[in-house]
Amino acid sequence: MSWDDCDRPAAITRSLLGYGLLAGPFYLVVGLVQALTRDGYDLLRHDLSLLANGPLGWIQVVNLVLSGLMTIAAAVGVRRALRGRPGGTWGSALIVGYGVGLVAAGAFTADPMNGFPAGTPAGPPAAPTPHGTLHFVAGGVGFLCLIAATFVLARHFAPGWSWYSRATGVAFLAGFAGIATGSDNPGVVLGFWVAVVLGWTWLAVLSLRLYRETPDPNRPRPAAEVTADHQPQGSA
Repeated sequence: MSWDDCDRPAAITRSLLGYGLLAGPFYLVVGLVQALTRDGYDLLRHDLSLLANGPLGWIQVVNLVLSGLMTIAAAVGVRRALRGRPGGTWGSALIVGYGVGLVAAGAFTADPMNGFPAGTPAGPPAAPTPHGTLHFVAGGVGFLCLIAATFVLARHFAPGWSWYSRATGVAFLAGFAGIATGSDNPGVVLGFWVAVVLGWTWLAVLSLRLYRETPDPNRPRPAAEVTADHQPQGSA
């Protein structure tokens, strides 16, 4: 089937939503590989943002930026899929906010803390740097956008999805509130890890749901539609 014969808007929408399925696994796999191979990093004491420090910190910076860009692409797909439906505009805009927050968090690295990288004193930084402060603000705004998106979009689906979406928002808020204290308590750090996984899973489930609702772009198109695509503008 040629490009002219397929439903191009549906194909573009599905392609954009595909990034919502890729972003989370990409972020988590790249982050976990680093977490298991970087000297001094402890999964139960350090959040992934700290990996942006040290000689190999650029890997986590790239991870944040690429994951953020994929999230923004997925948000555009969400908007296209929900066009004309209540909440679609605001919900997708909030997901864009989450993606922008990830990109900004990559641009402004977190301050070393809690003993990472090796040689860093225990506990939070004594004097936060400007880029460390901006990292915290960018991450905080992004996370709040994601939490808000789970509630905005929860209203527009079946009850089962609605409860799942709201529960994800509540869990993410709890995890973020804990890690925002700067604590390296294993329970707090593990709670935030769970929240991050739940957040990415929510985006993947949403993207998959809307992907399936979007018409198959390879279905045969009526001849009248194909002819209209080739008709010169302004013709009868």
